[in-house]
Amino acid sequence: GVFLALMMANGGGVWDNAKKYIEEGHFGGKGSEAHKAGVVGDTVGDPLKDTSGPAMNILIKLMSVISLILAPLF
Repeated sequence: GVFLALMMANGGGVWDNAKKYIEEGHFGGKGSEAHKAGVVGDTVGDPLKDTSGPAMNILIKLMSVISLILAPLF
């Protein structure tokens, strides 16, 4: 779970920065096929970076705390 949260957050950031890199003029710049792919990657990457990755991290911490609290009952 921890690795999934890290991969989501880092992957989203990478896709966002890849689009910015292409927009600076690399790989054909704006309007190129690479830019179109970068926009799609940014669209997919933003939810991963901004919501899914941090939410997974909170969920993992919550599961750990609940398991420690409930462990004496079993």
